Amino acid sequence: MPIYEYQAKKQSKSCTYCAKPFEWVHPRMSDPLLSVCPKCNAPIEKIFSPPSIGRSKSSLDQRAKNVGFHKLKRIGKGEYEKQY
Repeated sequence: MPIYEYQAKKQSKSCTYCAKPFEWVHPRMSDPLLSVCPKCNAPIEKIFSPPSIGRSKSSLDQRAKNVGFHKLKRIGKGEYEKQY
């Protein structure tokens, strides 16, 4: 399911929904792109949005800690220190 981002072509002729960028999920890749706002029928255009890749490691560590995992840090040969 592709997710595209759209925004009104002219801010003066838009509603509060399409005045700012909004996401729209298309069920199939073959579905046509939107040309008008689904709420107010104002002309809209697809805008470029960079992909979000990965997550921060701090978030991963916090989530692992919350569910009960432990993180060990190697301090020597065969020696580990528990970080959480």
